[in-house]
Amino acid sequence: MSDRSTIPRVLTAFVLLLTGARGAQIASGQNGAPSPADYAAQRNAMVAKEIEAAGVKNPRVLDAMRKTPRHEFMPAAYRQYAYIDAALPIGDRQTISPPFVVAYMTEQLNPQPTDRVLEIGTGSGYQAAVLSPLVKDVYTIEIVAQLGHRAERTLKRLGYKNVHARVGDGYQGWPDAAPFDKIIVTCSPESVPQPLVDQLREGGEMIIPVGERYQQNLVRMTKRDGKLASEPLQATLFVPMTGAAEDARQVQPDPLRPTIRNGGFEKVVGDGADPVGWHYLRQATTRQGDATTPAPEGARWFRFTNADPGVASQALQGMAIDGRKVSQIKVSCRVSAENVVAGPGEGQLPAVVINFYDERRAVIETVSLGPWSGTFGWKEANGQFRVPLATREAIIRVGLAGATGRLDLDDLQLRAVTASK
Repeated sequence: MSDRSTIPRVLTAFVLLLTGARGAQIASGQNGAPSPADYAAQRNAMVAKEIEAAGVKNPRVLDAMRKTPRHEFMPAAYRQYAYIDAALPIGDRQTISPPFVVAYMTEQLNPQPTDRVLEIGTGSGYQAAVLSPLVKDVYTIEIVAQLGHRAERTLKRLGYKNVHARVGDGYQGWPDAAPFDKIIVTCSPESVPQPLVDQLREGGEMIIPVGERYQQNLVRMTKRDGKLASEPLQATLFVPMTGAAEDARQVQPDPLRPTIRNGGFEKVVGDGADPVGWHYLRQATTRQGDATTPAPEGARWFRFTNADPGVASQALQGMAIDGRKVSQIKVSCRVSAENVVAGPGEGQLPAVVINFYDERRAVIETVSLGPWSGTFGWKEANGQFRVPLATREAIIRVGLAGATGRLDLDDLQLRAVTASK
């Protein structure tokens, strides 16, 4: 059965969720297809607006991002969207990571020209291609055979001679090529696989997302005296590491009791202000209340600010939810706004947006609490929504969605209100 009918739904959801409806398609050349110059212009603009402006500063990494043709690693149906900062489907329920995430992880890896790097989760091959000019050798493993072989062909066609690809279970690493100076993992296990610890050289570093299915943290691991010392970087959301890693998982999300984690925004990553459990943060941070300006609930709240119409200011969180058992959800929050003006695109006003996905991760339906505009003090907002029967997971997006001004959010809650027996 063809999946062509799902393409517009999937694409719209990813673009709206991850860019707040922002980003233009690539302009077509004389024959209806973009030229190399069109792609290069879009790539340069993406790096300037979505990567460098968002905090990535390493000049070698930025140069690699400008030169790596992301469109070559994507299915033809999505190439015109290649330089929007969004995750997009590449088949087999997998996605190509947003360019900012690739650049951020690469910068945190601190790649050196003499490094031998192991990548777990080849996917499309894009991350390996970005690493290629920055290090001596890249060894990359993909568990999904069809994706792995396709990525290997693409990397060879494009001339990445120092990238070595194989199909296998990344949990086991690549012992024949070990030890590695650096390891980068682009799928999430619950904890770090021991074989990867063993294959990292003493003093080497690993960038890896670890944690529950929808509650992951990107961390930097440094090997000292045979053990890993952990440094938290930010909350994130990657596809799960399958194979042996999935078999070893101790905590599974409960699709019968969907809930928002850290909806009061009290817990933060490390010593910073980014809230635990929320990812793809753009122009968003927690604020600490005090005697003059107390939080409406607890000690902190979440603030979104934007002065550039159409630019994303947002945060996301995923959850498991089974529409066969949960028929409705109730969503509530406390919200305030200052000088909020709609962005230039359709639907660019702040709201709590919920996208429901089926088992193929295609979007079924979108509902929202809001939208809000103008200026107002703290008030309560709530709504009750039907959950489509085919739902297996959901993604919550909060923020300004391209609007300008300031939005404050606190005490965000979601719970099932009816369930079949």
